[in-house]
Amino acid sequence: QVQLVESGGGLVQAGGSLRLSCAASRSIFSIVTMGWYRQAPGKQRELVARLTSSDNTIYADSVKGRFTISRDNAKNTVYLQMNSLKPEDTAVYYCRAVFPPAELYWGQGTQVTVSS
Repeated sequence: QVQLVESGGGLVQAGGSLRLSCAASRSIFSIVTMGWYRQAPGKQRELVARLTSSDNTIYADSVKGRFTISRDNAKNTVYLQMNSLKPEDTAVYYCRAVFPPAELYWGQGTQVTVSS
């Protein structure tokens, strides 16, 4: 069993920045994929950004150029740097990881609220 613990959410004004962290209880060196999803009230959960074992990255069109996903293998942590935040970025952000061969885990979520 793997624990994913998110942190870094909070309240920020539009145009501001936040950095989310997702710390795993297992080495992420050989993850299949790890990333961030978000869910706003009344909406489906959607992909924000994710990276693969070879550090290929995928971003939702709505966050391209504003958000950056990265990882620190020594700390078993994946980060999401969020800049130029908009009110429509308000959501609960979830960390998701897939470990070999196909073990899927979710974090508990962290709230991000962007005020206009």
